[in-house]
Amino acid sequence: MNIDLTFEDLKLSKETLKAIHDMGFENPTSVQSAVIPKLLEKKDIIVQSQTGPGKTAAFGIPIAEIVQHGNRGVQALVITPTRELAMQVTVEMAKICKYKKLKELSLYGGMDIERQLRTLKSQVHIVVGTPGRILDHIRRGTLDLSHVKMVVLDEADEMLDLGFIENVEDILSETPKDRQTMLFSATVPERIKRLASRFLNEAELVAITPQEMTVKLIEQYYFEIKETLKFDSFCRIIDAEKMGPSIVFCRTKKNVDELTDGLRALGYSVEGIHGDMSQAIRMKTLNKFKNGRTDFLIATDVAARGLDIEGITHVINYDIPEDPESYVHRIGRTGRAGKEGIAYTLMNAREYDRLKFIEKFTKSKIKRKDVPTLRDIKEQKSEKFKTIIIESLKSDNLTQYKEQVIDLTEEYDVMSIAAAAFKYISDGEAKKFTNLADDLNASAYGRDRGDRGDRYDRGDRGDRGDRGERGRSKFGGDRPEGGEEGMVRLFLNIGKNDRIRPGDIVGAIAGESGLPGKVIGMIDIFKDFTYVDVSAEHVEKVLNAMKRNTIKGKRISIEKAKDKEKKKKA
Repeated sequence: MNIDLTFEDLKLSKETLKAIHDMGFENPTSVQSAVIPKLLEKKDIIVQSQTGPGKTAAFGIPIAEIVQHGNRGVQALVITPTRELAMQVTVEMAKICKYKKLKELSLYGGMDIERQLRTLKSQVHIVVGTPGRILDHIRRGTLDLSHVKMVVLDEADEMLDLGFIENVEDILSETPKDRQTMLFSATVPERIKRLASRFLNEAELVAITPQEMTVKLIEQYYFEIKETLKFDSFCRIIDAEKMGPSIVFCRTKKNVDELTDGLRALGYSVEGIHGDMSQAIRMKTLNKFKNGRTDFLIATDVAARGLDIEGITHVINYDIPEDPESYVHRIGRTGRAGKEGIAYTLMNAREYDRLKFIEKFTKSKIKRKDVPTLRDIKEQKSEKFKTIIIESLKSDNLTQYKEQVIDLTEEYDVMSIAAAAFKYISDGEAKKFTNLADDLNASAYGRDRGDRGDRYDRGDRGDRGDRGERGRSKFGGDRPEGGEEGMVRLFLNIGKNDRIRPGDIVGAIAGESGLPGKVIGMIDIFKDFTYVDVSAEHVEKVLNAMKRNTIKGKRISIEKAKDKEKKKKA
């Protein structure tokens, strides 16, 4: 397989390429790279592969290219063993074919047959269905397969196990002899070989190395968590673990947005990616992650398809995937090139059966792990502090601090002084984590404050007891340029009408400037504009980094609030 192959290299139509990009595909997966070129050459093939990422697109893309909108009759037939797979394939085909204006139809038991009959009377280009229901329509005379150009037998060994092979043979007998046929099967037993020799024309065998082999290089764990404690537990996990670049998978685009905002609000370096984003924004986000400017990439399955990024240490299933194939695809982002990786899955008690099914499919054990306690986190941070201090001891820039220690040694011993410093830092970090989590729940998820705007206090500066009164005088009065001591207020021409949330502001500033989230203070979001406090020490760097930049696709202008007020008065 050519790992550098792109979809553009396949010489696909502009309509199909646009659909592929909309779906978030970056590069072909292994099965797509091996299969699509052969199918576009109109060869018959047998694909021996475990059900894996991108299989439907492997035959769906050639179907979209070969089937013609203007031709009458059903031109492509996909036979699946189950109604669930038929529905899944139909949805995927609709996405691939949407710009070619092809019409798909599912045929399976349990679906209203009258509706199927009405649809079949109209122009249908692609039929996806189970053997029994397809054969039923053929016998009724309501499904004509005389114009079929392509037939796909999906999961042929499963159809054999379910006793459908004779039905499949009857269906194939109703299709033209010069059709193109492709057969996908995890195994190729003798009965499947006989089927292929009878109905496929000089078929070529394409064997895909099972993805589950990569699972052996990955340590797999799960955390059983109550849904109401999921976000807090997740933060504890990533705080307690030594992680390099990591990908976090969510089931929906909404979950990606919410988790990204939540983590940004707590100062984590994260970026989100999903299919609703433009190709340009997705590429910019991926480049940030690849270049080490982001620690965590939050993604949906669709957006992460085709990703091949070196050095991923952890994959975290924030939402357990719906099927084992997605699980294999997800965790395959780590443990690459012979290196080991770690996969974590967050689940609740009701999802235990799904976890066991994944274990059976991957032939691997997923071990239970407990959510770290605050004590675990403090111990981890203490180890980190030790490393930082050892590095500091090696530097030559300690003179002023040594003088302070000497002053303290007049009353305390050196061991007590060092221990007190450790305690102060450790306690402060733990308190900050708790306060930030509380503040996130109270503020970041959208308490609407009306025309006064949505105020957001990052909570990094200790006691916040006077926040309310201070907020009224600062944001409600006539001096919007005033910030807390050591902070400078900035004005951005973007607000609630642009669906901006605090996490978007924090993520954009931290991501573009390379500064930690803690340099950002109070954020006040109004309908059409936003005020954000930034550390005076770093304000020029923020202004330069954000100049001519965008947030959520909108080009922004940013300036000091006091300069904005002067312009108004002038």
